Amino acid sequence: VQFVESGGGLVQPGESLRLSCSVSGLTMSTYAMSWYFQAPGKEPEKVASIGNSGRDTKYADSVEGRFTIFRDDAESTLSLEMTNLEPSDSGLYYCRRAWFTTDPWGRGTQVTVSA
Repeated sequence: VQFVESGGGLVQPGESLRLSCSVSGLTMSTYAMSWYFQAPGKEPEKVASIGNSGRDTKYADSVEGRFTIFRDDAESTLSLEMTNLEPSDSGLYYCRRAWFTTDPWGRGTQVTVSA
């Protein structure tokens, strides 16, 4: 199982980014998937999840209304559309299966929000 995140970068407050995660080694359509956020010096926390049907989504309060998670099972890709970014959104973003705590962490993709 492998997760490769991309799409991060340096943006100003209020701007947007779209993150992508390429998933390999499993049939992604079978699983709920999640995005995790790791602030500097802290443990990763789940910020967005999507059910295997793609219909059910759940967000952390900190990103509700600003982030949208979606999936393309045909391409084995998980995405996170991030809008109205805030400096507190700065950190590393990872993807994993939603409930598999033993999945390996990818390298993540760095998001920096700064004026």
